[in-house]
Amino acid sequence: MVAKTLTEALQARKGRTPYAGGTDLMVWADEDADYLFLHKVPEMRGITEDGEYIRLGAACTFTEVIKHELTPDILKAACKKIGAPAIRNAGTIGGNIANGSAKADSALIFVVTDSKLRLASAEAERVIPIKEFYQGRRKLAITDDELLVEILMPKRGHENFYHEKIGARNALAISRVSFAGVLEMRGGRIENCAAAFGAVSDVILRFHEIEAMLKGKTTAEAKSLKAAYLAAYDEAIVPIRGRVGIEYRKDVCMNLLRDFLDTNGI
Repeated sequence: MVAKTLTEALQARKGRTPYAGGTDLMVWADEDADYLFLHKVPEMRGITEDGEYIRLGAACTFTEVIKHELTPDILKAACKKIGAPAIRNAGTIGGNIANGSAKADSALIFVVTDSKLRLASAEAERVIPIKEFYQGRRKLAITDDELLVEILMPKRGHENFYHEKIGARNALAISRVSFAGVLEMRGGRIENCAAAFGAVSDVILRFHEIEAMLKGKTTAEAKSLKAAYLAAYDEAIVPIRGRVGIEYRKDVCMNLLRDFLDTNGI
């Protein structure tokens, strides 16, 4: 079914598999499934702003996100590393989030920036932090009558960012390890030091309790805590088995984290 309005899409959602770009369906499409095509739903295609958030429609393609003037640089940087032009022209940020993969490049950015997701059904809608959306390997906090309609990304607090994607090649690479870090200073003290790791576990990893170690500290004070901070991450990061060795991914995670700190003078 092809939906042309959000109301039509929500009324038709239950029992159907939603998609917009279809880049994942090229690999695992089920000929017996009933699909709901969302690319023509205008309410899911826009990129706008309010006082607090950049609001990105879930059916926006990566190319649209990259080219839009409202898109923050940290999100543009990640989207530019996704696939090749043909994939970016068709694939959508909503699909990247809702496929439930810890390797999703845009989802990593939304996690490290504390973005929120707007979910809607024909009867109601709700907004939840993206960290609550992922409950395990391809286990999502969404019901069979809901759609991911919009991503709410904070407008501020991520200007100073660090992002790296480690893959087997320069193009069309699926992440072996991905990392995003954000450091925000206020009044000479660390307001926020966030770090997220992708393609390491069943979900994108972020450890708020470790981040709290540096909050409120000066750069000099953060340096004195660096060894303990890194040791806490070294213990917390436990890669799962996959195509890439556990030891390799652990080492890469820690090296990227160190480089993020070094880049920011910590």
